[in-house]
This record gives sequence, structure tokens and C-alpha cells, in this order.
Amino acid sequence: MQERNYLEGQITSLHNLASEFEDTYALAEMAWEENDEASLDEAEKILARLKERAAKAELEALLSGEADGNDCYIEFHPGAGGTESNDWAAMLMRMYMRWAANHGYKVEVIEEQPGDEAGIKSATLLIKGQNAYGWLKTESGNHRLVRISPFDSNAKRHTSFASVWVYPVIDDKIEIEVNESDCRIDTFRASGAGGQHVNTTDSAVRITHIPSGIVVQCQNQRSQHKNKATAWNLLRARLYEEELQKREEEALAAAASKTDIGWGHKIRSYVLQPYQLVKDLRTNVENPNAMAVLDGDIDAFMAAALAQRVAGD
Repeated sequence: MQERNYLEGQITSLHNLASEFEDTYALAEMAWEENDEASLDEAEKILARLKERAAKAELEALLSGEADGNDCYIEFHPGAGGTESNDWAAMLMRMYMRWAANHGYKVEVIEEQPGDEAGIKSATLLIKGQNAYGWLKTESGNHRLVRISPFDSNAKRHTSFASVWVYPVIDDKIEIEVNESDCRIDTFRASGAGGQHVNTTDSAVRITHIPSGIVVQCQNQRSQHKNKATAWNLLRARLYEEELQKREEEALAAAASKTDIGWGHKIRSYVLQPYQLVKDLRTNVENPNAMAVLDGDIDAFMAAALAQRVAGD
């Protein structure tokens, strides 16, 4: 029923676009014949907005990957650099939370390890909503920040890196078998907010999948049992995403034009000093309003990366 309702909504949206276009085109013709510049300008503005909606609908129609419609997890890890990189990872986390909120997605903090002075040492978010993974899957990679460090008393310019990793939530239709004998389970005390019970009992759970080296952890629940269940779901999702990644890398290897696209490489640069500019290094899309980007305005980057990927499939 959820899929049916989604498809019905998509079809209705396309019909509405077509109807609005026909009405606006008719208005523009009348304005042209009557030399009504005000109406003609208004029709032009409406057509520009319809063009944007049509472009977005076209991209959404291309979200037909095996797991594109699923919810997704996003992991954040700072690079070398201590407090500066920890703060940058937290800024990225906020950016994606704002993007999700602006698009009506629900956000849940699965795990967060605060930095010693500022920022985060690691964090995992769960983004819930239709096509969450489809939109966010091109965001995996290293993100670079250049700015005057607020933690440097000499006000020097610093370059920081943080990695973003996106992988889909596995639904009941997808079966992923995990041999428990291949895993090591550790429990530990949670850190950060959560109350006395969370911080004084070994409720947090970390699972290490030895064959792949994948490590997942969860600490957002008071119950160790619930945290363990969530951690198992995280592990299954990571293993599934790894399989999707292998398939994609095999497909990309057959297309010479796409050899520069991969996972874990530097994908975007955010410059705040001496000028402001955010540039995607894969598609060359730029935005000089860096503050707006860090406040969640990343649709143009995501759309271009998605269109590039689809074009190469």
C-alpha cells in the first residue's frame, strides 16, 4: 500500500505539472496577443518554477535502484586534526539534519560520540522517508573544509577533512545472513547525553564483523537488548551496502568515462576563507553561498551527482 500510494502521488504530480503547463502556456499566448507585459512576466515566472519541478520529478523517476526507496543510515567520522576535524564532522552532521528536516524526512540519532573539546568523534543518523537512500547515496566520500580556525588563537587558516558514509536500511524483502560466529560483540558505557542510567551501565553495544572488518555500534537506548538489535540491523545494512558497492564498482569498471567515481574519495570542497565557495569535485557544481549550503541547501549538488551516475549506468 505504501508503494501504491507513492506511485499514485507521483502520477498525480505529473498530471498536475502537465495541466499547469497547459494553463500557463495559454495565459502566455493571450498575454502576447494583447501585449500584456505584466501577465507575460508572471507566466514566465510560473514556467520557470514548473521547469524546476519537472527536473526534480525527472530525477525522482530515475531513483529506481534496488534500495533507492529505502530509509538510510549516515555515518560521520572526522579525519586527522583533533578538535578542528571533530568540529567539521559535527558541522556536516548538522548540514544533513537540516537538509532532511527541510524535505520532511525524520531523523534519529543512533550513535554519537562527542569530541573532547568540541564536535564529534563519530556519529550515526537514521534518515526515514521515501527515497532517502536514493537521494543521499551520492554523498558518501570525504568532505574538505578550509576556514579560519575558531580554535586557533593565531587565527590561521586550517584545512580539515571528515568522511560521510551512506548505506540503506534493509527492509523485510531483503535477506542478509550474518554468521554470529564471525562477529565479536562488546558492551560499554555510553557517553554524552542520556541520563544517569545510560551513562553508568554497559548499555552501549559494538559489533565487529571480523571477515569484513566492519564495525557498528549503538548507544541511543537505555536497554542493551534494544541497542544490540539496532546494531545487528546496522551490520546487515552495511554488509548489504558493501554488496551494492561491489556491483556498482564492477559496472563502473566497464565504463571508462566513470572510472573517477568511487566511494571514500574527496567529493566536495567547502571554502569559507579567504572567499566563500562550495564546489563538487565530481560534477563541478558550485555555490558561492557557503553558509546556505552548510544550512542544508545541497539539492543542486545531489541532483547533479545523481544525474551523472544515472547517465553512466
